[in-house]
Amino acid sequence: MKKDIKFLEIRHLNGPNIWTYRPVLEAIVDIGELEDFPSNKIPGFADRLAAWLPSLIEHRCSYEERGGFLRRLQEGTWPGHILEHVTLELQNLAGMPGGFGKARETPLRGVYKVVVRAWHEDVTRAALHAARELILAAMDDRPYDVAAAVDRLSDMVDSLCLGPSTACIVDAADDRNIPAIRLLNKGNLVQLGYGAKSRRIWTAETDRTSAIAETISRDKDLTKSLLASCGVPVPEGRMVDSAEDAWDAAQDIGLPVVVKPYDGNHGRGVFIELTRKEEVESAYKIALDEGSGVLVERCISGAEHRLLVVGGRLVAANRGDMVWVTGDGKQTINELIASQINSDPRRGTTEEHPLNMIRIDSAARMEITRQGYTADSVPPAGQEVLIQRNGNHAFDVTDEVHPTVAAAASLAARIVGLDIAGIDLVCDDISRPLDEQGGAIVEVNAGPSLLMHIKPAVGKPRPVGQAIAEHLFPNGSDGRIPLVGITGSYGKTTVAHLVAHLLTLSGKRTGLACSDGLYLDQRQVEKGDRATWGSAHRALKNRQVDAAVFENGSDVILGDGLAYDRCQVGVVTNVDPQKHLGRFYVEDPDKVFSILRTQIDVVLPQGAAVLNAADPLCIEMAPLCDGEVIYFASHDNDTVAAHRAGGGRAVFAYNGSIVLATGAEQRPLLPLTASPLAAGDAAGKFDAHQTDNVLAAVAAAWALGLSDDLMRAGIATYNPGQPG
Repeated sequence: MKKDIKFLEIRHLNGPNIWTYRPVLEAIVDIGELEDFPSNKIPGFADRLAAWLPSLIEHRCSYEERGGFLRRLQEGTWPGHILEHVTLELQNLAGMPGGFGKARETPLRGVYKVVVRAWHEDVTRAALHAARELILAAMDDRPYDVAAAVDRLSDMVDSLCLGPSTACIVDAADDRNIPAIRLLNKGNLVQLGYGAKSRRIWTAETDRTSAIAETISRDKDLTKSLLASCGVPVPEGRMVDSAEDAWDAAQDIGLPVVVKPYDGNHGRGVFIELTRKEEVESAYKIALDEGSGVLVERCISGAEHRLLVVGGRLVAANRGDMVWVTGDGKQTINELIASQINSDPRRGTTEEHPLNMIRIDSAARMEITRQGYTADSVPPAGQEVLIQRNGNHAFDVTDEVHPTVAAAASLAARIVGLDIAGIDLVCDDISRPLDEQGGAIVEVNAGPSLLMHIKPAVGKPRPVGQAIAEHLFPNGSDGRIPLVGITGSYGKTTVAHLVAHLLTLSGKRTGLACSDGLYLDQRQVEKGDRATWGSAHRALKNRQVDAAVFENGSDVILGDGLAYDRCQVGVVTNVDPQKHLGRFYVEDPDKVFSILRTQIDVVLPQGAAVLNAADPLCIEMAPLCDGEVIYFASHDNDTVAAHRAGGGRAVFAYNGSIVLATGAEQRPLLPLTASPLAAGDAAGKFDAHQTDNVLAAVAAAWALGLSDDLMRAGIATYNPGQPG
């Protein structure tokens, strides 16, 4: 038997789709002759797979119990299902936890659809291919380096996925139902919200972070001057222009002193508690290499603290700590650092580690030399050797910060002009006022790291992501614009144009992506079929767009997924199953319902589904909507009557007029003859299809809260020459 798993197609579904609300990778897989050989018919396969990936025991599978998937392996399951679970587990081991997965047959023998959650398309593609190789190796009883595969995927996660600072903000936004769009495939530039209501973040900087403020924060001498002028305590000091001048300044200020680059960052080139001329002059030369100038400052007694200020409010604080090793009479200082400090699992080189690895840099070398040692010295047993004095922010002290200290930090951020700032402060006791202990603010930083607050080495994590999300979207706002999604078998384009026309009349700059172009405020900016994920995404990223209308055919839902996570209004014009068969392995008319219902699945709880009351499949979608249902129909049929009996809303034609009804109450909007689109021939016969389109558009506009007068004007002035 030839064992092989072939990928016929792999497509990335970027948004909500027939499988789930989240982006997934959908692979069309041909298992060939393996269709006749489930896992229990391949000797040793299940045991090898379980040995290579022991964490598969956590996969519950259809049994809904720990070890459920391994049980399925022993009982017999097919490669498509196995590929799903192994791909998810490889992603999990690489640092992308959990995730949705499915494996389903297609009408072709041996061909399956395998669907897995795609946190990042490139990572998931790599995991999918690695899973295939691992499974085939286990089937053939040949070696496979699982650890190396996981390491490769982990490296991809580190380089391609959002860093922890950005991710914590995006996760907090998601918890508040604020949509997010990653603007770069690699990097931390993210848009939160849609269109004109969107905001942007880049790690811990936002579109409110002033370039002037950021420039000021990099100029430490200017920052100190501004803070001092407003009464914020800062250490005495000045710029120096030579090693000799640095020593002169140190004597004038009074020893001990700090020497640091005036525009450096991350603590590089910072030397503290210097008391001797040779130390100051040596520190000057190193600090100059780390920046474009050097500051000499009075050394403030105490520990270094990092306070995070967001929107003028202190939200988190950490304390730094000195780093020591203790001699054992056998190991060198280098070896002691490796065994006593860097062996701590909290230390590492990635953003996931709350503590950095300690290395013998110029500052550490000077500190060790000051104590009479070198990195290769062997300290006596019990002798403590100080390695690092600052930069090791490990201890959460948020609850200890004195109110006056918090106020000083907030004032410092405002003086510099930063909406999000990391305030470096030195004092003995953060729970006491600064003036009681001679404490001072030594730096104000733009774009501060959030990791030390999200994952402190000691103490409880702080909800800094939530604080930033609230800063950007106060008072429960969600960054959403009115968004209408339209699907169905016929009439989508006409309804989309008419709804966009009504929104534009209401004063909103409206983006429209449909099958005859991409429009902004009724101006066509792209020709051709733009009922696509890409065009809709362009509209959502356009900060001029106040409202959006998107046409979504079944091919878009199946091939790309929806461009948005949720919508205010979802319209299904009608369902003709035969029109959608023959593509994407859809051969069963019943599956067409599952495709088009996607549009209703994403309606917000405060939104509405607009459904055709004369179409049985549309009626069947009504219970799936999280929000309100508004029916439209060419006449007041039984479905409309039952819906109204329950207090529901409907739009229908009655005695030649468009009628708006809520429960038993109803009012005429305008005569159908006033609509150039619905108006029929000279004999007064209306166009039934176009009448349905007008009714659907009116229902969508009503759901959006547009006034009767505006809807009348829009219906009467809409150009029937628009494509339908």
